[in-house]
Amino acid sequence: MECRVVVDTLRVFSSSRGRFKLFLFCIVLCLCGYLLYSYFDYISAARSLTHERQRAAFDNQHMSRGLLNNNDADAAGEEWDEVNGEVSEDEAASDRSKGPLSKKFPQAIIIGVKKGGTRALLEYLRLHPDIAAASGPEPHFFNRNYDKGLEWYRSLMPKSTEHQLTIEKTPGYFISKEAPARIHAMSKSMKLIVVVREPVTRAISDYTQILNKNPGMPSFESMTFKNMSAGGIDTEWSAIQIGLYAKHLMNWIQYFPLKQLLVVSGDRLVTDPADEVGRVQDFLGVRKLITEKNFFFDPDKGFYCLKKAEEDYSVSHCLGKTKGRTHPNIMPEVIQKLKQFYKPSNKIFYQMVGQDFGWDE
Repeated sequence: MECRVVVDTLRVFSSSRGRFKLFLFCIVLCLCGYLLYSYFDYISAARSLTHERQRAAFDNQHMSRGLLNNNDADAAGEEWDEVNGEVSEDEAASDRSKGPLSKKFPQAIIIGVKKGGTRALLEYLRLHPDIAAASGPEPHFFNRNYDKGLEWYRSLMPKSTEHQLTIEKTPGYFISKEAPARIHAMSKSMKLIVVVREPVTRAISDYTQILNKNPGMPSFESMTFKNMSAGGIDTEWSAIQIGLYAKHLMNWIQYFPLKQLLVVSGDRLVTDPADEVGRVQDFLGVRKLITEKNFFFDPDKGFYCLKKAEEDYSVSHCLGKTKGRTHPNIMPEVIQKLKQFYKPSNKIFYQMVGQDFGWDE
């Protein structure tokens, strides 16, 4: 705009030779300024494009490990919506004891572990008339959403009567450094349930879940070892780190006595669910209504399902098709190295909970 004003002004005086030269000089000056402006604008755009390409390359390079370390990529609530026959909150409320309904803070929480069998346990407990189990995605309140406040947390709980026990599950709590103190601050009498599984099998199951969604992931073996030739296990990879149960449990017993924490075998929850669910009912102090008569083995799925009524197979509850995935073939030497790696931690864990799970046999 300023160049145009200069040009218009000088055009009036362009009759003389000197003024005409000045007129041409101003035009050239304006053109040079425009070219310089265009050049620097081009350089800026080129640098921005290069930066974006470098950032994209960096993100792609680290995406695989980032996905596998995202604990609760934790499967967006660990596939909560893929439970066949899950009871809705309205249906569950209609089955509960009569009385005014309100949303209460949970009196029990399933705190872990990821890929241990927490979803199966919650679905088994959901059908108990004395238990109100939270539905929907895992709250992740004490490890991710604590800043949203306790009232936000309570809003996620199901409606229940004053005689019912409310329970939620978020497997990510078990490995969280902050969760034990935060839960203790809310309720010192909280009952905690942790479902554990043989650590190597659990790690492979964790990897399989992510691999199913991202087929281009590196192999389990390459993720396990920092250097394949050296054989150093990458303990920073969450799939490996979660299985160090003794380390994580130590954080919890600083705030809660062991009598308030029940360790459930995820392996036996698959082979003998009635026995493990019976232990959970005793621990929660509810009537022992879910027994072996409520379970039946589904040969197509390869695991047990739960009948709402003892003789009624038409109302059954089975986990979705993504549960019980076929694991990839892992080199036997890798599995053996991992078993040796976990052995010291397992022994300490057995001593802490007073229970030998037989993982090292």
